[in-house]
Amino acid sequence: MTKNLKYFFIPLVLSLPFWWGFNIVERNLNDFFFWREMAENPKVLAAQVNQLAFEQNLRELKPLRNNEIPDLDIQAKSAISVFFDSEGKGRILFEKASAQQLPIASLTKLMTAKVVLENYDLSKEITVSKEAVEQEEDLGKLEAGKTFSVEYLLYPLLMESSNDAAFSLANDYPGMTEENFVGLMNSIAQRLGLQNTRFFNSTGLDPKDEKSEEINYSSALDLVFLTQSLSEEPLVWQILSTPKYDLYGPELININKLLSNIPSIVGGKTGYTEKALSCFLLVSEAPKGKGRLVNVILGTANDRFSEMEKLTNWVQEAYNW
Repeated sequence: MTKNLKYFFIPLVLSLPFWWGFNIVERNLNDFFFWREMAENPKVLAAQVNQLAFEQNLRELKPLRNNEIPDLDIQAKSAISVFFDSEGKGRILFEKASAQQLPIASLTKLMTAKVVLENYDLSKEITVSKEAVEQEEDLGKLEAGKTFSVEYLLYPLLMESSNDAAFSLANDYPGMTEENFVGLMNSIAQRLGLQNTRFFNSTGLDPKDEKSEEINYSSALDLVFLTQSLSEEPLVWQILSTPKYDLYGPELININKLLSNIPSIVGGKTGYTEKALSCFLLVSEAPKGKGRLVNVILGTANDRFSEMEKLTNWVQEAYNW
């Protein structure tokens, strides 16, 4: 060994106990802060622990990959496909940047619906305000001054992605304001352990100020967790799987074009803004009735329906069911 190497290795060896000790101290400190946080915020930390366990399950459950089928190339910033069996255990079948924070446009309305279902009287009537019908959107079938039940307003909210309905639910319900409603959205997100999710409005619209960073964002993986939390809400899936609805006047038409193309669909939600581009979340029955598939696509400039069909078809072919 040369003289220079001796000078290098001797201090290195002598410093090892220090670094080992430092790592042990650092690990102990991390444990200390973790358990202190657990004591101070048990609900938040419990949700994070549950999410970690859930993510572990997502990577262990069958079906098995058929390696004869090449990997999928999907034109979206982020995407994920998750299979859930009848017991709620899951397995990630496909993912692309699934934890990336991205604007989610009208996928926001899944959380809007969850807030309503957890906090509102569905039979209570709401009078739609002028401000509600002035919200930016293409359809806008609600009229100012008309009165509807909370339950009915969930239909335009989820079928036609009505910003009028979202705003009315968040602002016209007695005792509720947009600020309070958004607070409930973020509180539920925190409770569910959605670490890459934040809401600033009930609609999913881009902020009017182009320089503002107050835009609703989430990740494909977080949206899977949100979807699972809605799995015990039959009204949501009844609405999302309804092609047409005309109980009160103007006929509502579901904007999910895949309802007529994929017979196994349980329900889906679309979204689009200039900043978010096209987004799509689709729940369908897994092949051979073995469970359900939750597919999410975020940030695609391509046709969201063809991209979702591509993902759905690939999952069925790329795994042995």
